[in-house]
Amino acid sequence: MTEQHDHEHIVAIDENGKEIVFAVITRAYSEEFDKEYVLFAEHSHSDEPVEVQAAAVLPGEDGEELVGIETDAEWEFIESVLAELDAEEED
Repeated sequence: MTEQHDHEHIVAIDENGKEIVFAVITRAYSEEFDKEYVLFAEHSHSDEPVEVQAAAVLPGEDGEELVGIETDAEWEFIESVLAELDAEEED
């Protein structure tokens, strides 16, 4: 039986060649920075809290490329997106 998911995933390979699957929490576009950002966390089947990570999404040769967040202002945008998601979850 195949497990079905209705959310987007990011697959990364660590330095040991192991696949790490991240579940995309959300994507958010910032007009101020004219960039799209993706918030994601390592896919987990447990109820333990997970660390949310973020990256900017840029067009690359083979599709989308994820790059690190560069400025404090961009991190403030990411934190506002997380706060909004948290508020929605509480409702």
